[in-house]
Amino acid sequence: MELYDLRVCVDRIEGRSVCGMSVGDYFELTDSAHLKIPEGKHFCVYAVAAVLPFLAAKQREVPAGDWLAQDSHFACPDPEERLVMRVERTGRRRMNSADLT
Repeated sequence: MELYDLRVCVDRIEGRSVCGMSVGDYFELTDSAHLKIPEGKHFCVYAVAAVLPFLAAKQREVPAGDWLAQDSHFACPDPEERLVMRVERTGRRRMNSADLT
């Protein structure tokens, strides 16, 4: 099977950043389930929780008409912050599904 590696990046902050993140901060999801945050950085767990349900779908090929094929922006649930994240596909890798649980 083939899966995409993903980068989830802070695209914009339309309110005030109460979690200490800045535009350009990111984490990567690689090898199906490896979450990587750059050394010395952090990513708000509530922002991760907001985008997490969509990542498995974004890792896979979806039909062209599917909204997930066209939409790549997700919002943190904090209404004061209005942090918007962008999910980008950074690479494609072939994996053996028998190696995954």
